[in-house]
Amino acid sequence: MLILGIETSCDETASAVVEDGKKILSNIVASQMDIHSKYGGVVPELASRRHIQNIIPVIQQSLETAGISLDDVDGIAVTQGPGLIGSLLIGISTAKALSYTKNLPIVGVNHIEGHIYSNFLENDDIKPPFICLVVSGGHTDLVYVGEGKRNYEKLGQTMDDAAGEAFDKVSKLLELGYPGGPIIDRLAKEGNPKAIAFPRPYVWDHDFNFSFSGLKTSVLNYLLKEKSEGRIINVADVSASFQSAVVDVLVEKTLRSAQTKGINTVAVAGGVAANSGLRKRFMERCQEMGYKLYFPRPILCTDNAAMIAGIGYHLLKDNESNNSYNMTLESDAIKEFL
Repeated sequence: MLILGIETSCDETASAVVEDGKKILSNIVASQMDIHSKYGGVVPELASRRHIQNIIPVIQQSLETAGISLDDVDGIAVTQGPGLIGSLLIGISTAKALSYTKNLPIVGVNHIEGHIYSNFLENDDIKPPFICLVVSGGHTDLVYVGEGKRNYEKLGQTMDDAAGEAFDKVSKLLELGYPGGPIIDRLAKEGNPKAIAFPRPYVWDHDFNFSFSGLKTSVLNYLLKEKSEGRIINVADVSASFQSAVVDVLVEKTLRSAQTKGINTVAVAGGVAANSGLRKRFMERCQEMGYKLYFPRPILCTDNAAMIAGIGYHLLKDNESNNSYNMTLESDAIKEFL
């Protein structure tokens, strides 16, 4: 069963073909970084316009790379949220048009669930129950993935900035550019993570929510103080110390939620899951605790359509019995994310 996936939740225009929910035949992503980098973040209107330009060529390229035509596709899966409304509209409208003209079944996929599923694309041995940290520029969610079909419980979320958003804002404060995550990650390798004692917000609280706006403000106050006193800013040390604070919070909250649930399997997904510091700390701590740890490879951490096609396969299989050819609503378990 060949599923065409379409992802346009933010600023990446992506299309993929996945066979039987597992085998990736193509995974094409058109970046808009050149447009948005000058503004220090994604401009929604500009993102929508570029999606209109990219969507058909990207879909065509994904079909050609997979060695198939649209006539060979068995169904279409498209991101229906959360995301930028204008960007989502481009992907959904295109998917509906293709569905109508080719009489193909179509299903709407939740973006968060897609990120969770990226671990199933990579790892044959991962099985629920497990804790999944979904961490990106727009989301920082702790999700319990239970046994059974699409069994989710959100344990915690960010109360303000997402972790990836905090990376972007601190990068802007340091005048490093956009996107900030990869830049800070690279500089952090050259700095001392203990040079500056930035706070670890909420790390030992009893709940599993996150907050990064205060950490961002601490970086700002530090920079202002250093400049006012005429000292030279060591950007590598600031990057390393900031990243260490973010990583500590993400790792310890995730592991504590696993302990609370009595399970020893942890997965990480989303764009920030590609951060080398986060991966290293998770590997060290999970090894200490005897936990199993799963990451997707970096191309499947960032927004992509393979994860959408992968979960879409299962949703379409579930709908086969009643021949549903309309975009489905999400299950009650996932509606809380929309």
